[in-house]
Amino acid sequence: MFRHIAANALTLMIVGLAVLGGVIAWGQREFVAQGPLETAICLRVEPGATLRGVSRSLEEQGAISNPAVFRIGAQYTERAGGLRFGSYLVPEGASMDEIMDIVTRGGASTCGSEVLFRVGVTSAETILRELDPQTQRFVELARFGTDVEDPPEEYASFVQQGDIRYRITVAEGATSWQIWDALNRAEFLSGEVEEVPDEGWLAPDSYEVQRGADRGALLADMRTRQERILDDLWETRQEGLPYDSPYEALIMASIIEKETGVADERRQVASVFVNRLRVPMRLQTDPTVIYGITQGRGTLGRGIRQSELNAVTPYNTYRIDGMPPTPIANPGRAAIAAALDPDDTPYIYFVADGTGGHTFSTNLADHNRAVARWREIEAEMRAREQQQGN
Repeated sequence: MFRHIAANALTLMIVGLAVLGGVIAWGQREFVAQGPLETAICLRVEPGATLRGVSRSLEEQGAISNPAVFRIGAQYTERAGGLRFGSYLVPEGASMDEIMDIVTRGGASTCGSEVLFRVGVTSAETILRELDPQTQRFVELARFGTDVEDPPEEYASFVQQGDIRYRITVAEGATSWQIWDALNRAEFLSGEVEEVPDEGWLAPDSYEVQRGADRGALLADMRTRQERILDDLWETRQEGLPYDSPYEALIMASIIEKETGVADERRQVASVFVNRLRVPMRLQTDPTVIYGITQGRGTLGRGIRQSELNAVTPYNTYRIDGMPPTPIANPGRAAIAAALDPDDTPYIYFVADGTGGHTFSTNLADHNRAVARWREIEAEMRAREQQQGN
């Protein structure tokens, strides 16, 4: 009798293991299979959210069919404790495995309501916008400058929403004063920053922050990013460049950033200045003169006067040899890369060509002809503006 009982127990155990193996195999297939979501959704993961709460929300929105499989799969793949707060776009048909990757990868939120605080090279503005999960395009709801005393009424109601994030973008070529001044105007930030950060050391980038984030900590993050970019690119720089330190490369990158907004021209512009330093020739670049006048506090708003070109100042590269003593703006990664890996060209002159780009020359005669052509284009532009004004 005992032998019969043992045999039955063994049979039940084998059957149980087989069933368990089948369940595990089924669960693994379910975890990586295409999900039931028919249209994309915006999933909000709150700070401190639990895996159980996220799985419940996903089930309610039709993104997963089995919350238990989602949680077990997260534990099996060792991602159960890696939830990152934010608003995330979950595409149609996303598997549980793909969704788990989305909510644990972190980084910038990819959907939801957003306060975009944009710091440009001429002004700063606040934009209220919302991502449509269906089109995956942002819909702008309102826009206003940071110089307004009272934000529009829709701002107050907009920021009271639960599913909202704050993103700060800094344009390449913005000065440290412009960034400092703009952040001091951002009502959703906290903390006092009395001194303007050193020029050139704030990385132009996109920064997602929480309401109440500390201004000083944000500026420190910007500096850390810029230092890392400069260190990385300095290690792979061309040989024989006329820079004695990474800081000199940063100065050059800031000049390149202010001289051209055309991405494909950066390395050509860099080659002109590198060639001039090697000759040696003075850099003779207007943006340095302008920075000497404004100290980075906004734009000049007029042409450079002859008296300003004649004045001997640390930033007047028409009158001094070499580079100015500091950067003149905060250059982006591409400008730093151009400064450290310029094109190999014979150019030593360039001037605007009327299309947003420049004409490059190897000698003064060709350059003078290009300058004359640019002056004709300027005269034509002014004439058209006068006609439109009339």
